[in-house]
Amino acid sequence: MDTRYYIESDGRIFLVPRDGRLDLPLPEEVPFAVEPMAPLPGGRTWFCTPHLAAHPNDWLSKDDVSTRNDVSSLVREAVHASMPRIVTEGICIENGRVLLVKGNRGLTEGRWTLPGGFLRFGEHPCEGLRRELKEELGVDAKIHDLLAVRSKLGEHTCLHWILFFYRVSIADAPVPNADEIAEVRFFDFEAARAAISDSVMCEVIAESTKNAGPSVTEDPSR
Repeated sequence: MDTRYYIESDGRIFLVPRDGRLDLPLPEEVPFAVEPMAPLPGGRTWFCTPHLAAHPNDWLSKDDVSTRNDVSSLVREAVHASMPRIVTEGICIENGRVLLVKGNRGLTEGRWTLPGGFLRFGEHPCEGLRRELKEELGVDAKIHDLLAVRSKLGEHTCLHWILFFYRVSIADAPVPNADEIAEVRFFDFEAARAAISDSVMCEVIAESTKNAGPSVTEDPSR
């Protein structure tokens, strides 16, 4: 399939008629200047920012795609792929070491990473992190200060990730849930950064080790 453009402005997307449906345009079908930003998953569709003189009121709202029968499957896939994925991660430091987990399924299978995971609909990041730590490690965690908020495009997934990093502490020894976690271990800081392949996580760990003293903040969702 030829390269297609997913062009979005203020939640509206530019589409063209093709074979009785609204579809993503080919580059030569776009009548205005655009800036290709990044490929969406699959590599054949590019997210683009348009250069327009006014708000495109006549473009279809991306929120209406799911209720329309006259849009192509490619449009539906592109809208889904363009949605940011929000995750919340915990940095637990004890005796100069940081807690890491190795996943046994999904995107973290066989990889060392920080404990945490996807935010559920309607959850506060603190609430989601507390839930994830309970599910993954069977512990009741105390959530301390927000260390960082980061945004990135996944090197392999091509998805847009927004990550909340919190300092956390746990009172009990973690017991990994075998359905999700293959192994859990405390690493010294240098070994942790070497074990984690995600550069953003490594940066936040490096920053957090400069000031390891927790500053407790209340979870506003509680």
